[in-house]
Amino acid sequence: MRPMKFGFGQPVRRVEDQRLTTGAGRYTDDTAVEGALHAFVLRSQYAHATFKIRDKETARRMKGVKLILTGEDVAHLGDLPCKGLIKTISGEPVKPLPVPVLPTDTVRHVGEAVAFIVAETLAQARDAAEAIDIEWTTLPSVTGIEEALDPKAPQLWPDRPGNVAFEAEQGDKAKTDAAFAKADRTISVTIVNNRLASNYMETRACIAEYDKAAKRWTLTLGSQGSHGTRDILAKNILKVDPSRIRVVTPDVGGGFGTKIFMYREYPLTMVAAEKLKRPVRWVADRTEHFLADTHGRANLATATMALDKRGKFIALKVDLAAEMGAYLSQYGPFIPWVGTTMTPGCYNIPAVHVRFRGILTNTMAVDAYRGAGRPEAAYLIERLVDAIARETGKTPDAVRALNFVKPSEMPHQTQTGPVYDSGEFEGHMRRAMEVADWKGFKTRLKAANKSGKIRGIGMASYIEACGGGGPESSTVILEKDGTVTVLIGTQSNGQGHETAYSQLVSQHLDIPMDRIRVIQGDTDKVETGSGTGGSRSIPVGGAALDKATSILSDNLKQLASEKLEAGIGDLEIVDGAVRVVGTDKALDLAAIAALPGATTEKLRVHQSWQPPEATYPNGTHVCELEIDPQTGATEIVNYVVVDDFGMTLNPTMLQGQVHGGAAQGIGQALMEEIRFDSSGQMLTATFMDYALPRAIDIPNFHFETRNVRCVTNALGVKGAGEAGAIGACPAVMNAMVDALDRAAGIKAIDMPATPLKVFNALKDAGYRL
Repeated sequence: MRPMKFGFGQPVRRVEDQRLTTGAGRYTDDTAVEGALHAFVLRSQYAHATFKIRDKETARRMKGVKLILTGEDVAHLGDLPCKGLIKTISGEPVKPLPVPVLPTDTVRHVGEAVAFIVAETLAQARDAAEAIDIEWTTLPSVTGIEEALDPKAPQLWPDRPGNVAFEAEQGDKAKTDAAFAKADRTISVTIVNNRLASNYMETRACIAEYDKAAKRWTLTLGSQGSHGTRDILAKNILKVDPSRIRVVTPDVGGGFGTKIFMYREYPLTMVAAEKLKRPVRWVADRTEHFLADTHGRANLATATMALDKRGKFIALKVDLAAEMGAYLSQYGPFIPWVGTTMTPGCYNIPAVHVRFRGILTNTMAVDAYRGAGRPEAAYLIERLVDAIARETGKTPDAVRALNFVKPSEMPHQTQTGPVYDSGEFEGHMRRAMEVADWKGFKTRLKAANKSGKIRGIGMASYIEACGGGGPESSTVILEKDGTVTVLIGTQSNGQGHETAYSQLVSQHLDIPMDRIRVIQGDTDKVETGSGTGGSRSIPVGGAALDKATSILSDNLKQLASEKLEAGIGDLEIVDGAVRVVGTDKALDLAAIAALPGATTEKLRVHQSWQPPEATYPNGTHVCELEIDPQTGATEIVNYVVVDDFGMTLNPTMLQGQVHGGAAQGIGQALMEEIRFDSSGQMLTATFMDYALPRAIDIPNFHFETRNVRCVTNALGVKGAGEAGAIGACPAVMNAMVDALDRAAGIKAIDMPATPLKVFNALKDAGYRL
């Protein structure tokens, strides 16, 4: 591509930041709707119970109360759907579980919605909720994977014996068993991938309005795709034509996958707005986020590698239990499926078999969270590879270099299906080690030991699959005033889409960013859209926009050619004008838009792009850390990331994405965890109990790219939004185990490696200060 001032590859500063950082952003809760009522959700205090609402009339008569909805009031609505119905080991798809908009007699986790109260003020709705008289009968509950799989555990659903919602597999069992029979040795690890809450800055919120004359709703909410939300509401729950619902998503303060899904509050506000003929708004508080938004990760896995005499990997077996919670969320079963496809990681493993099961517990459902299965897969294989290095006496880099898929072996189809199109895995590993001064670690280790600290260094080389899936479309319009409008069905949650898409337009039309307007998140304005998830906005949506803008630029040259009396081949677009090459004869975009032949068909271009295959970003993270054995506290003293993202649209924004993802991975590795007591009560439902990383916990990252162009993507890019979170956990935990092993022979510890857990591990190992 020819470099443009604001185009592809330029480190342009984000155009939306001025608005967002000065308080001019417009989020759902900022949306002022005249006459809006306020809603509050009454939630279960029990993990498993039957219930009967004995009296809600007293609450209904309270001051300001307009409506109380319970299960019987919305029984006509369809269930919240599960779309991730993967094929099970029997060959049949996963059988979904019923998820009513409001349950009528049974709750299965703390925080499950029981009633929806609407009043003039939020305080009045809260007061009314306390006045609703409910008779509860508690039932046995179970939390945690191992507890749920105990033969004596209480059963959540009668048709899912053993609390197993489904069982599925990847790879070839017979081939893998045969390879194991020939192995020189086998090495195993069992690891926990801790349950997390997304904790985006903006909690979920929605505002429903109903137009009686048009028989039509407008729903404003923070989402990761307005079209998907509309279609599920229309087709699955309200059972109306989609044209009767307009979904508007304004600015969104973080999503991380969790805002993709359908939640009960959305149809409830719509039903209430229709009944009351007034707008109804609902905004979650932070504790509701912990209790009622889907969680992430929550895996227990055992991985065993078979090796030959040289230490080459010849086969891999994995037994994975993925916690689903009490219900199967929108894509719940799909998350371990997509994760297990990436089980081989960066390695050429001739035989692989993965058995995975979805486990039911009395907890909030588990679904996609930044990376959606791929971080779990990378964590498992990279922890295993380091364990292999320790047990075989090889260095971590030697084991990896021996077993990496080589560039000469690309494209490489793994035993679980994905086809890696490009990558130089040893190249970025060696570069990361060089930047991190891996060779100088022993000197730093001696210095740390003298100061009473425990020091370790670790790496993780990851690969993930993203930027694939269904098609995305985009419309680009040259307006009469010479500005450009982009209509696209992805949804920014803070990633900087306005900037990125404007750069793609500027690449072809060479105009400043302030002359480009990007419209997302309105089903009345944008015809179609697949939303944002799986790092697909730029690889897929951007490819569609690039294609559309390229056609528009050709149209503009064609329109200008007659006026400029020049052939199309003699024209170029420079500084927002079509110019005859080598002359000052030019027409700016506004002048072209005013030409007689400038029809809507010429000035408005709609294009779609369907990725033939996912993209496969990859890279190496190196983490060096110190532990204070007197407190168990960990400090990351050096962190290096060398990534392969193919072509880079905006290096500054890319760096920000990687920093943010790595911070989330560090948070999971060292401090974050959703925990429950034996009765199913959440112990970490506030920031007093759930630890998030702060600035002081995050190191100064060294980030660079060592890119290999993606062969299968129209722009040559590889999705990057989730990659930081994928490489971070195994790098940090491999460094942690390295430190603990050197100091006390501790060869395994699970996330989160909190100070208390680390201190106790050292104490139990007999470490002396």
